[in-house]
Amino acid sequence: MSRQESRALTRAKLLASARVVVAREGYEGASVDRIAEDAGFSKGAFYSNFNSKEDIVLELLETHSQQDVAEIGGILGDSKDPIHMIEVISRWSHERSVDPTWGLLALELFRRARRDETFGERHSNLFRRQWAGLGEILLNLFPPGEAPADPETLGGIIMELTYGAASSYKAGPTAGEMVKLVLVSFHKAFGKKVRSSVSKDAVVQAPVKRRPTGARPKRAAG
Repeated sequence: MSRQESRALTRAKLLASARVVVAREGYEGASVDRIAEDAGFSKGAFYSNFNSKEDIVLELLETHSQQDVAEIGGILGDSKDPIHMIEVISRWSHERSVDPTWGLLALELFRRARRDETFGERHSNLFRRQWAGLGEILLNLFPPGEAPADPETLGGIIMELTYGAASSYKAGPTAGEMVKLVLVSFHKAFGKKVRSSVSKDAVVQAPVKRRPTGARPKRAAG
């Protein structure tokens, strides 16, 4: 195994360990020592690959967010049927929302970064690719130029409903049901171009009948 391959394997094991540790103990409870120990490495090996706990968790979230888009695209395949797309995405949203780990992890990370004043461009752009990627898929629900928002906004609506932690704990409508309602409403409102019943080009005025020159109008019989 080359040095590069060994380093890649070490990073992969540390990421896998971090995923388990933060899921079990939360962002605040997880530590570099525990992540390294559970992966079978020293603390030095951790810092040879990541700058901090914040760094490795950011990479976890970045990787996970892109996997979401790839997974949805893989399930849909070449399907462009709006009804099928809505069903697939709604079901995916429900399945993801059952586990609040990722949504809570992002919130914990952002809150701590704000407090420690480490919040930066990497944090603020963390989910932009994910949102835009899903939004590009959602554009297939609408005719060209008729979507109600740009791809990033469309994707953001669905992802925020999916990973909003509150929906994982409350009774009532699920995230999947709310996503389905939004997508069905969007499709009904914007899925077909709105056209007037009679286009201007189709209006043909009836010819005006004119009397022959000098002719008098007929008088009604009386």
